[in-house]
Amino acid sequence: MTANSLFEPIQVGALKLRNRLVMAPLTRARAGVERIPNALMVEYYRQRASAGLIITEATHVSEQGIGWVQTPGIHTDAQVQGWTKVTEAVHREGGKIFLQLWHTGRASHPDFQVGGALPVSASAIAANGDAHTPLGKKPYVTPRALEIDEIPGVVQTYADATRRAQAAGFDGVEIHAANGYLIDQFIRDGSNRRTDAYGGSIPNRLRFLQEVTEAVISAWSADRVGVRLSPTNPFNDMADSDPVATFSAAAELLNGYGLAYLHILEALPGHMLAGEGEAVAPYLRKIFRGPFMVNGGYDRETGAAAIAQGDADLIAYGVPFIANPDLPERFRRNAPLNPPDPATFYAHGPEGYTDYPALAKVQSVAA
Repeated sequence: MTANSLFEPIQVGALKLRNRLVMAPLTRARAGVERIPNALMVEYYRQRASAGLIITEATHVSEQGIGWVQTPGIHTDAQVQGWTKVTEAVHREGGKIFLQLWHTGRASHPDFQVGGALPVSASAIAANGDAHTPLGKKPYVTPRALEIDEIPGVVQTYADATRRAQAAGFDGVEIHAANGYLIDQFIRDGSNRRTDAYGGSIPNRLRFLQEVTEAVISAWSADRVGVRLSPTNPFNDMADSDPVATFSAAAELLNGYGLAYLHILEALPGHMLAGEGEAVAPYLRKIFRGPFMVNGGYDRETGAAAIAQGDADLIAYGVPFIANPDLPERFRRNAPLNPPDPATFYAHGPEGYTDYPALAKVQSVAA
């Protein structure tokens, strides 16, 4: 089967993309304890600049938003300077790159918080599972529910991060409203039991997403902003009683802004992140009127088929881009893929990060 549909150019907001293969946001834990993008990260992203669009690893918008070891931020001048080197390297290779904006909410731990404070969330409901803290694996704690008068300040951190991303040379930003992090914790009723204007009804549970989206757009431009949702992803102990209704309303809400794209992580059957119940993405595809991106276990054939059949406009690839910096060329030639090494996904050095061979080197060695 040809993969021609993956290589058709597409207009995504303000950008003309040369292909429809998107590098999915991938936490890789290489930013060091300083949490400043470094030379290793510059090389990693430069190697993958042939993607139609790179979406960076999740990047915390504030100290409060930190919840993972050695992840980068976008809330200090030094972090902006580090990211500037990344965007310059990607642009020299002709690539496009968005920064993903992240607040982990309850998926953090006091070990990450200033003064050992409790993490915050929509409600004081702990997630089952463990946080990987600087002091080792520890059970998630019961978070503190954000007070209603605190929420505007948290929304503001997304806007501030957006301005910093623009200053760092990014082509746009993606709002991380998926995978059980703070915005998702407000959206899904498994983690939101509030009784105020941010809880209960679907419109109320979407209010925080709405306010963040409006703040980010105001800080830059709607055609430079994407949103990521994960209607059925159980990661971080997440669930919703009616994901079709909840996320259909979210897609309808987001329709009103003229976003660059809507990005849906809903893994294909058999994938480790596949949720139970009915697939929600087909409903959202019919509702959302802008470019529609899907992610979760796609390969060359299934990705090309999804575009050819009109199920999506763009396909985000995660693990395949980890192991194959030149993934678009490999797909174009239907060439073999490097196998990934999961043991190094979250290591802290170049092994399993910048040392995967590109196709030309593989061919020359084979010859």
